[in-house]
Amino acid sequence: MSNSHPAFELVTSAEIDSLGVRVEEYRHKVTGAQHLHIAADNRENVFLVALRTVPQDSTGVAHILEHTALCGSEKYPVRDPFFMMIRRSLNTFMNAFTSSDWTAYPFASQNRKDFDNLLDVYLDAVFFAKLDPLDFAQEGHRLEFSEPGNPESELVYKGVVFNEMKGAMSSVSSQLWQALSRYLFPTTTYHWNSGGEPTDIPKLTYEQLQAFYRTHYHPSNATFMTFGDIPAAEHQAAFEEKALHRFEKLDKVIEVGREDRYLAPVSVEEFYPLSDSDDTSGKTHIVLAWLLGDVTDLEEALTAHLLSGVLLDNSASPLMKLLETTELGSSPSPLLGLDDTQREMAFVCGIEGSERDRADELEKQVMDVLRDVAENGVPYEQLAASLHQLELQQREIGGDGFPYGLQLILTALTGATHRGDAIGLLNIDATLEKLRERIKDPRFIADKARELLVENQHRVRVILRPDTELAARREQAEKDRLAELRSTLGDGEKQQIIQTARALQERQEREDDASILPKVGVEDIPAEMPRVEGETVPVGRQKLTRYSAGTNGLVYQQVVCALPDFSEEEKQLLPYYCQVLSEVGLGEKDYLEVQQWQARVCGALHGFTSSRTAIDDLHQLRGHFVLSGKALAANQEPLTELMEATLEQVRFDELPRIRELLQQTLARREQGVVGNGHALAMAAASSGFNRAAYESHATGGLLGLRHLKGLVQGFGQGGLDNLAEKFQAIHRKILSAERQFLLVGEEEKLPDFTRALSTLGNEAVGTSGIIDGPFEPRRVQELWLANSQVNFCSRAYATVPMQHPDAAPLAVLGGFLRNGFLHRTIREQGGAYGGGAGHDSNIGVFRFFSYRDPRMGETLQDFDDSLNWLADGTHQDAQVEEAILGVVGGLDKPGSPAGEAKKAFHSELYGRTHEIREEFRRRVTEVKLEDLQRAAATYLKPELASTAVVTGKHGREAGLALGLAEEKL
Repeated sequence: MSNSHPAFELVTSAEIDSLGVRVEEYRHKVTGAQHLHIAADNRENVFLVALRTVPQDSTGVAHILEHTALCGSEKYPVRDPFFMMIRRSLNTFMNAFTSSDWTAYPFASQNRKDFDNLLDVYLDAVFFAKLDPLDFAQEGHRLEFSEPGNPESELVYKGVVFNEMKGAMSSVSSQLWQALSRYLFPTTTYHWNSGGEPTDIPKLTYEQLQAFYRTHYHPSNATFMTFGDIPAAEHQAAFEEKALHRFEKLDKVIEVGREDRYLAPVSVEEFYPLSDSDDTSGKTHIVLAWLLGDVTDLEEALTAHLLSGVLLDNSASPLMKLLETTELGSSPSPLLGLDDTQREMAFVCGIEGSERDRADELEKQVMDVLRDVAENGVPYEQLAASLHQLELQQREIGGDGFPYGLQLILTALTGATHRGDAIGLLNIDATLEKLRERIKDPRFIADKARELLVENQHRVRVILRPDTELAARREQAEKDRLAELRSTLGDGEKQQIIQTARALQERQEREDDASILPKVGVEDIPAEMPRVEGETVPVGRQKLTRYSAGTNGLVYQQVVCALPDFSEEEKQLLPYYCQVLSEVGLGEKDYLEVQQWQARVCGALHGFTSSRTAIDDLHQLRGHFVLSGKALAANQEPLTELMEATLEQVRFDELPRIRELLQQTLARREQGVVGNGHALAMAAASSGFNRAAYESHATGGLLGLRHLKGLVQGFGQGGLDNLAEKFQAIHRKILSAERQFLLVGEEEKLPDFTRALSTLGNEAVGTSGIIDGPFEPRRVQELWLANSQVNFCSRAYATVPMQHPDAAPLAVLGGFLRNGFLHRTIREQGGAYGGGAGHDSNIGVFRFFSYRDPRMGETLQDFDDSLNWLADGTHQDAQVEEAILGVVGGLDKPGSPAGEAKKAFHSELYGRTHEIREEFRRRVTEVKLEDLQRAAATYLKPELASTAVVTGKHGREAGLALGLAEEKL
């Protein structure tokens, strides 16, 4: 019996016991729009509408349209309804994505009124967008004179997406993927960069944008997806009333065809700009990629996943072992494994840190490994372990990054996009069972390796080499294009450019009537935060805190040790000790045997450290070492044995393995700079205020990256032996530290889980966990040079800890400044992809930041000007309320059941009890405008500011002119 609205018909449905959900697929009778509803007993409801978008060039039309559609609609003709709704909502997630063949608009909320508000705004934005030409100029691209209003000055390109993609394409791995896609997909939409190539974005016209919208943003080309406890029929009533009743069926079918196949492998060579070094040796990437089968064939897709896992799951897997140990490069490529996000799957492997002349040998070695698997297969135990990992991925309830419902929706979206079995992608138990039978045949995976890889001629090899002059040539080419364009402009065209810039500025500075948008208010905030209750029981001499949670048959457990007294050098080495701990041999077993052991037993096992200041004293810093594992409930005892062996039998004598691990870490962190530049700039700017802020910069920040680089370069001359001894010394101290345990699982299994943990006890004496040492406060003024085409700016001020009365106003102040001033000046007018401000009460620092920013000095001035605006301007109480909603939404954002339990435990560990967090939340809801102004005047004084900027070679001169001291990685 269907529960659908009369405008919809039920197509199929399925109960998925392993996920605890029911999935229902519906079709809109008139337009053919698809609705996939995941019914779950979960009050965090999720909505997403996705459109198939298949660009045929690299102008970024789908990406720019995603941005522009959110800039005003028929019912809500304000300039920026998307960002305005972020302020007027208790959402737990709001965003929009452009993928290679779809564009999606998702949000999530735990509040029904808020959900309905957001649904109204999203449906109008997607199906009735205004697409104002000035919004296209702001979000996409436009021409301006470098000196505003002066037609004799140089022309420059501006635009949010233009600058975003300059930043995105600074990433070497992004360039590698685009190069690979150009040749792996010679004829379909994946050949093009859907985000937009900076050289091609200015070619897109406003008329082309409109034409793309008319054909692609139509219900006949749409998939609606929902998750949560709101019934499908209620969603459908809203879809029909607010949008669908106004459309007829579109006679055009938008889809991605199958790719033509090569008859022989292709080899190509391309270049990437390297601007932060003149030394190009050891900086070449070599990757191989194969085009496989259709992603909508569930059995073939899972078989391809299994084959990829068998080859690459861990260091004992044959192909991963080669890529990690080969002398041809420094580490495996960042592009590794199976990509199943497009119509046809691709398998990719390779190395980085190599040289051009090693490509033939690498290809030979890779093919030798694949032929060996095709001829001899792999042991059954290895196949079973890879299937075990697939089951763990299927069973685990995520939700600590994205909302859990959105994770499920995105899993099903690939199938929906290509009109395949979307439900099947969620309900894989039957296919897993079939594969369990298939792998009993020793030829099964061997034959798949031969079919999909060894004999597959649609293979591409890309050599991506560094070029230290390429960035300068590209910059000059852009200047030349603009100079040539300027020379052809008549007086009328020059005046048109000036008028467009003025009109856009007027539009950006115009105060829209926000009251036409729906909202929630402080009165809609729940009075209490959800409480996560655990219980503490003794286990031998130790204490165990255990939580009952719906974990879908998984168990999570941690050994938690108060940090002992470490030297300054040991503190710097601690992150690398943590990384190495679970990746080397144990007792008689070498690291390869241990990797196989881990794959059979658990889904993850890793060490990490955490630290926080006292809630009332920023100079009191405590920390813990944590060994964390997760497994299927049936494997809890083997997981405990593995954790015990990791602590008691770890060996640091496998020196080549330690070298490989740290080289891989260095490569990942270097690549991560341009994707995470704003956070790294904030850590650098904050580092002079106190020990806690410094530790963050010195381990996970740019200072830590510099230290790691020096560590890896010093591996010769006994450096590795020396490092292994230091790891051993750190480990001895960890072993003698006081322990306690955390356990999360389903209630009926907790007693059995608890008994098994008794073997992890020790005879440790008490350790304080206090992180101490000399610290001299200083004002930071730093310019960090990286391989980036854009800037990441930060300015920071010392403030107060969590329990101080001013911590709540400072938390609200970040959103207030972003909403009222920074978003307009930094993003809309300045062209940065993002910018804002926020307070971190753990380190007692208030920080401004910008992300993928074409400007530097002007942005730093905007940070200062925002404080003048706060002090001098006329502000409304509603603006304060909007900022409060943002803070509370962040505090109340739910995680997965296991994630919520872990968060509660670690908060309590550092004195952030439920009562203290709830009291802080209450103080946030009571913040007034005068509190913001007083807090800013007290702490955010210009003479106390610290500044850090991450930039590329292009920004060095500007940074030095601002008085920043150059820092090199």
